Amino acid sequence: MSCFTQEEMLPKKIGVLLGGLSAEREISLKTGNASLRALQQLGYDAVAIDVKQNLPQQLIDAGIESAFIALHGRFGEDGRVQGLLEMLQIPYTGSGVMASSMAIDKVMTKQLLIYHQLPTPKFDFMRPGDSASDLLQRCNHLPLVVKPSREGSTIGITVAKSQDALVAGIEMAVKLDGTVLVEEFIDGDELTVSVINGEALPMIKIVPKSGFYDYQAKYTSGNTEYLLPAPIDIDSYRKIQEAAVKACYVLGCRGAARVDFMLRGSEFYCIEVNTIPGMTETSLLPKAAQAAGIDFKQLVEMILLDADLDK
Repeated sequence: MSCFTQEEMLPKKIGVLLGGLSAEREISLKTGNASLRALQQLGYDAVAIDVKQNLPQQLIDAGIESAFIALHGRFGEDGRVQGLLEMLQIPYTGSGVMASSMAIDKVMTKQLLIYHQLPTPKFDFMRPGDSASDLLQRCNHLPLVVKPSREGSTIGITVAKSQDALVAGIEMAVKLDGTVLVEEFIDGDELTVSVINGEALPMIKIVPKSGFYDYQAKYTSGNTEYLLPAPIDIDSYRKIQEAAVKACYVLGCRGAARVDFMLRGSEFYCIEVNTIPGMTETSLLPKAAQAAGIDFKQLVEMILLDADLDK
């Protein structure tokens, strides 16, 4: 249920927070500019705020009364900007401080999923100060997937099919984040479920032409086929949608989120939860919303009207 009505939000000065300081800056600019255009076309007084380290002053100088967060990755999707907006008492879109900080940490997310009996691939991890050699000794069942725990857009990910590749993957991941996740490689169908305001949208099956859904496959038009609705059996479809909603609930997500899964045979595995899904021309949330009869401008407005504090 929306926190604001359209009539209440129209007079407010809305800042679309985009760009930012993370490795996903370029994608954030695309998400933010697309969202900004939609808001302006709907008649909202919306302006772009390219987030810098002096963000508090940027918001004050622009007279921002509500924030539409279009930031991906660190300093935007991880609870830090959300905490700043709480302090400034500027209502903002999406998940709150706690949900954002937990969901961006893949290790923390997986621990919560397990606690709530949601299936996720077997995993191990290394926090700052831990021994990489100890991690390597424990990880002896290849292939494995290596990821920095707090990056998105498949930045720094490695599918390690050899011990040398595993070592190189850990070395690369640790440069991006002190916490490194190593998880079981699931050879199966890649699926994603977008959730908005607690409701699951139609599921998408992702079929990258390269065989691996990496950064290029995600953001280069034509590099990936999207099957919508995902052509899987009805029972699995329903269970995965229910798992997506539950994952968002246990993390405390708000507004729009996207939950990624792998399906192998009849078994599905929750991979991660994205609290600020992309809104580019190749992004999955807008595709799923369109299939549910929600056009891009309606989707942006739904996200906006859920802006709030104390989430």
